[in-house]
Amino acid sequence: MRTAEVKRKTAETDIVLSLNLDGTGKSEIDTGCGFMNHMLTLFAAHGKFDLCVKCVGDIDVDYHHTTEDIGIALGTAFYEALGDKKGIHRYGDTILPMDESLILTAVDFSGRSFLGYSLEIPTEKVGDFDTELVEEFFMGFVRKAECALHVRKLSGTNSHHIIEGAFKSVARSLKEAVSIEKGFENEIPSTKGVL
Repeated sequence: MRTAEVKRKTAETDIVLSLNLDGTGKSEIDTGCGFMNHMLTLFAAHGKFDLCVKCVGDIDVDYHHTTEDIGIALGTAFYEALGDKKGIHRYGDTILPMDESLILTAVDFSGRSFLGYSLEIPTEKVGDFDTELVEEFFMGFVRKAECALHVRKLSGTNSHHIIEGAFKSVARSLKEAVSIEKGFENEIPSTKGVL
């Protein structure tokens, strides 16, 4: 079973996160930030990951530390759950429409961290959530997951739809990349023999 449980405690956040890569999309999310709760719930549903997140953070300041540290914890969980990466597809990509918005994402579990981020979100906030934190979340994720992730807006004017489309699209790309390729369960998808 490809699962991980991550506990991360700093002076700013206290996070307990569990992940099952081969789940059904069920989730229990409590971050203290309603918008992040919504994004992580749909992330789990669209990736078919079982995901539980409990975060107590310094949200009286803002949502920065909570958002970034959850990204770090989630990336760590993916890294641990993937183990030696034998049999995975390695690559995944999705073009996802969300009403007027169109989002392109692509991922490579190469062992090298890179974020290509081009969402161009038109407003500074969605509700009380600072939209610049979306990039911080994905940056934290790629650093610990050790993957290359590209997130690009092809079109869109509604900030909520752009961000929601990005989370759904990333989840679907990740699901494709971490899925086991039938007949290659014991092979590393690299000519180097290691990822």
